[in-house]
Amino acid sequence: MQNFFEKVTIAFRDPILRKRVGFTVLALVLFRLLAAIPIPGVDPANLAKLLSSSQFFGFLDIFSGGGLSNLSIVMLGVGPFITASIIIQLLTMMFPKWKALMHEEGEAGRMKLSNYSRLLGAPLAVVQAIGFLILLQSQNVLPHISSFSFATNVIVVTAGSILLMWVGELISEFGIGNGVSLIIFAGIVAALPNKLTQFIAGYDASNIPLYVGAIVVALVVVAGVVFVTEAERSVPVTYAKQVRGNKVYGGASTYLPLRLNQAGVIPIIFALSILLFPQIISNFLAHLSNHPLLSSWGASFTLFFNNPWVYGIAYFVLVVLFTYFYTAVTFDPKLIAENLQRSGAFIPGVRPGDHTRDYVGTIVTRITLVGALFLGIIAILPLVMQAFTSNKTLAIGGTALLIVVSVVLDLLKKVDAQVAMREY
Repeated sequence: MQNFFEKVTIAFRDPILRKRVGFTVLALVLFRLLAAIPIPGVDPANLAKLLSSSQFFGFLDIFSGGGLSNLSIVMLGVGPFITASIIIQLLTMMFPKWKALMHEEGEAGRMKLSNYSRLLGAPLAVVQAIGFLILLQSQNVLPHISSFSFATNVIVVTAGSILLMWVGELISEFGIGNGVSLIIFAGIVAALPNKLTQFIAGYDASNIPLYVGAIVVALVVVAGVVFVTEAERSVPVTYAKQVRGNKVYGGASTYLPLRLNQAGVIPIIFALSILLFPQIISNFLAHLSNHPLLSSWGASFTLFFNNPWVYGIAYFVLVVLFTYFYTAVTFDPKLIAENLQRSGAFIPGVRPGDHTRDYVGTIVTRITLVGALFLGIIAILPLVMQAFTSNKTLAIGGTALLIVVSVVLDLLKKVDAQVAMREY
C-alpha cells in the first residue's frame, strides 16, 4: 500500500503524467456533459418503462456509457465502433492479408485495421440511429415527427457517436488507459448514485440476510475477476548457448507467460453486440401494424428471446465461443514457435518448430477453457441472482463489475508503467 501511494505521489509530481491524467479527467467530464444533453421530444415516463422492461436495453445502456438512459445525443455511445471492430476481427480470419497485418506488421498493421474500423463505424452508426429512433417512436418514447426533423435527429445521434469515438481515441493517445473502455467505465460509475438511491428507497429490514449475501457474492466476484485477470501459465524457455570467439552467450532460462484470460472483457462485448441486433430488428418488426405477418414474426421472436432461459443459454454459449475466437485471432502459436526458433530458444523436452507450435497451442486451448467458462458465468450472473432472489436491485451486474475491475486493473498497470519509465 505504501508503494502504491509513493507511485501516485510520483505520478502527480511529474508534469507529463499530470497532464495525461488531467486530459483523461477533462475528456471524461466532456463525455458526461454530452450524455446529459437529450434529443428533443423525449417522454421520460415511457423511456423509464421501456428500460426497466427490457433486459437488452439495460445492457445497451452500459455500453453507451449511460447515454441511452436519457436518450442523449451520444445515446449510441461507442457501440457502432465496437460493432465495426467485431466485423473487422471476423474478416481477419477470412483474409490472410489482413491477418498478416495484425501479426507481422505489428503496431502499423493494427493502426490500419483500426482505420478500417473507423470507416465502417460511421455507416453502422447511421443504421443504428435510424433503427433506434424508429423503435423509440413505435414505443411512444419519441413523438412522430416530420422526415426533415427525423433526418436531423439521425445526423445528430450519428455525429454524437463519432464524436465520442474520437474522444475515446484522444484519451488513448494523450491520456492514460484505453479510451473506449474508460468511457464505458465512466458511464457505469456515473449510474451508481442512482442505483444506490433505488436500493435505499426499496430497503426492507427483513431482507438483511439477502443484502449480506449479495455483498458477499459481489466481493467473491471481484476477487475472482482479479484472480483470473492476473493468472497466467508460465511455460519454461531456455536459450541455447552460443560460442563466439572466446565468449559463451545464451544459456539463460526464462518463461513464456500465457494468460488465463487473454481476451479480457472483449468476448462479452462481442456477445452483447450479436445479441442486440436480432432483438432490435424483432422489436421493430413487432410494431409494423401495416404488415401483420412481419409483425407476428417479430412479436413471436421477441417473446421467445425474452425467455430468461433462452437468453441466458445463448449469452453463455456466445461468450465462450467468442473467447476462443478472440484468443485465436490475437494469439498465434505458430508465430510464437517461429520467434523462439529464430532467437535460438526452445522449450525443454519439446522439439522446435511444429512440435513447439502444437505444444503451446494445446496449453492455450486448455487454459482458455477455464477463462471462457469464467467469463460465461460472470455474464449470466445477474440472471442467476435475479432467479434466486426475485429482486432486480440485488442482481449483481456481472458484466458491469467485470468491466469496472478490468479497467481499473489496466489503468493501474499503465500508470505504474509510466511511473517506472520516468524513474529510470
